Amino acid sequence: MTAAPPFLLIGNAENRRVALFQEALVRQGLPAARVVPWVELLANPGLLADLPDTETLVRIDSAGESWDVERALLKRGYPDAQEAGCASVTPAQVDALEYDHGLILCPRQYHLGFLEVLAELQASFAAHPRWKVLQSPASIADLFDKRVTSRKYAALGVPVPEPLEGVTDPESLRERMREQDCREVFVKLSCGSSASCLAIFRLGRSRDTLVTTIEQAATGWYNSLKVRRIDEPARVDEVLTFLLAEGSQVEHSIPKARLGGDYFDCRVLMVRGEPAFTVVRQSRHPITNLHLGGWRGDVDELRAAVPPNELADALESCRTVARAHDCLHVGIDLMYEEHFTGHRVLEANAFGDLLPNLRRDGLTVYEWEIREALSSLGTPASGP
Repeated sequence: MTAAPPFLLIGNAENRRVALFQEALVRQGLPAARVVPWVELLANPGLLADLPDTETLVRIDSAGESWDVERALLKRGYPDAQEAGCASVTPAQVDALEYDHGLILCPRQYHLGFLEVLAELQASFAAHPRWKVLQSPASIADLFDKRVTSRKYAALGVPVPEPLEGVTDPESLRERMREQDCREVFVKLSCGSSASCLAIFRLGRSRDTLVTTIEQAATGWYNSLKVRRIDEPARVDEVLTFLLAEGSQVEHSIPKARLGGDYFDCRVLMVRGEPAFTVVRQSRHPITNLHLGGWRGDVDELRAAVPPNELADALESCRTVARAHDCLHVGIDLMYEEHFTGHRVLEANAFGDLLPNLRRDGLTVYEWEIREALSSLGTPASGP
């Protein structure tokens, strides 16, 4: 039997994602991955060049949840942020900053830095043709731009919430909404994740309202774990101006189906192009993320509620989305329309596989991905 090639893991060494993946390798009877920390890669972009071009499976994991990495990416993104004319902080200002939990710090600049690093990774991988990269940097870049993916999926025939084009400020947003007879939209930072920098804007007869995950303090904008409602006109426009200036996907708000009377949507994890795991995210409000007061719903209850033809259509859309990206796994946020009369793909996630405490056929999410990665090479895992 051919031995399984080793894994090389680019991630934050102290993060639970890395720890859980290493544990999954051990349970599959495989050696631990070689970890290349993001912080070291950012300090030394040529770090991968010195590694041998031998059979290796390369997994790229999230760069998030690390202050050191955030600062490094902000520095990398500064020249492009200056050129783009978006809000920015200089490298010297970054060096002087202290960690401030929840602070939203020039997200477009951070994203531009991340794109720079992805381009460098693409070049490094091209110099190692024997490495099998499980998520191409180009696909990760696409998945971190909701404007790109929304239009890509629509062109493939996948139902998505209709975007509003030409929105640059609060007034043009209101104008487009009136033109399209649209009362409510989602405004989502195009490079955001985990519902950060998200707002639901509603045109009112007497007063417009905003439901959002962000708040402003004397020291800046913050992501909050509390979903709040704003109806003071100046504050509404202030939030919208901030989000639109950073680059946002603006799209129609589609009424969601209910499950047990609650709002819900699904995270469908696609692995090698097929639905592998589904998490039902239920909430008392339309923003269903688990860290914002949502909870995991019952998958069996979902399957009992969704008409079989609607379920089949939705999963086929997920397959189409997965095929659009050169990635072993893609986490897809999927909603069913009110009364289960259709579905929409809300967005897809490059790192949407952190789904602890799930098992399928006795395997965790990461164990399932490891097995499928090896199967794609014709090499079975040797675990239990």
